[in-house]
Amino acid sequence: MSNQTEQRPAESGGGVAAPAKRANVVETLFRFQSFFGLVTVFLAAVIFSPRNDGQILFLTSDNLFNIVRAVSEIGIIAVGLTFVILIGGIDLSVGSVLGLAAVGSAVLMVEDGFGVWTTVALVLLAGIAFGLLQGTAVALLGVQAFIVTLAGLQIARGLARMWSGGETVQISYGDGPGQAPMLFSLLGERTFGGVVPIPALIFAVVAIVAILFLRGSAYSRHLYAIGGNEKAARLSGVPVNRVKIIAFGIAGFCAALAGIVHAGQLNAGSPNDGIAYELDGIAAVVVGGTSLAGGRGSVIGTIAGALLLGILNNILSLNSVNTDLQLLIKGLVIVAAAALQRLRPTS
Repeated sequence: MSNQTEQRPAESGGGVAAPAKRANVVETLFRFQSFFGLVTVFLAAVIFSPRNDGQILFLTSDNLFNIVRAVSEIGIIAVGLTFVILIGGIDLSVGSVLGLAAVGSAVLMVEDGFGVWTTVALVLLAGIAFGLLQGTAVALLGVQAFIVTLAGLQIARGLARMWSGGETVQISYGDGPGQAPMLFSLLGERTFGGVVPIPALIFAVVAIVAILFLRGSAYSRHLYAIGGNEKAARLSGVPVNRVKIIAFGIAGFCAALAGIVHAGQLNAGSPNDGIAYELDGIAAVVVGGTSLAGGRGSVIGTIAGALLLGILNNILSLNSVNTDLQLLIKGLVIVAAAALQRLRPTS
């Protein structure tokens, strides 16, 4: 009896509490790994940035906003991919859906004479429908997401080629036939005194809406529950099939929106637009700390991951690093992020 009473203070004071405290610190470090990575890469970019008359080129406002503009399309795609990956799925079709949306935007306005808002609505609906069909095949037919979306990648690319005749559709602006409304050209412009790129604002809005949606909705709890243990979620009454289908619909919506932004920035829609964008989007999600096995991750982390990769691209380009070496370095960063996920303790 006396031994037991003597052990209790030791357990509560150091034997148990200390390991628990260390575990909490480790869990916190892993939870915010994307932000630590982002800060590290940012500081490294400042240190290794070229200078012009003492000015750090990386820190110029033009350069920083160019980074955000450059990651906007991948960032929007990655936000949609986060929903799919949280349920333990994958969507390889988003790059092709972007190409299809870019072609659709150009053809509908230039060749079919539709207005901006009608075009945007039709393209977004097409993206949602494409995602919902893929989600239905995954949820109701039981086909693996990898297979379904690999087929979707081919189908969307084929539709884009058929729709455009295999050619790039140029977008010119004006009021006459064969010209798009000037309003659409704003996607390539900047606002707030010519500083902030419009695509960066769209990315920010998408990210904020996704963060709020995941933070305060029952749907988000279902997403994490399915990713954590689909069988247990189903037994608990979670509408698994519906949640899965909606997740793929969200990914389709984001890919289509990125395609619209892409067409607006380049003033053209090409069936080859968006090739390999799905890999960059998945990389941003993984670097952002979302587990490819599902059930763990966040949109905030995805945003940090997209910015981290954007800064890495930028500083390597500013230092004129060989493009082959750039690919190697980015690949190593992605592998390191994935390895950290494997080391993360399960809670």
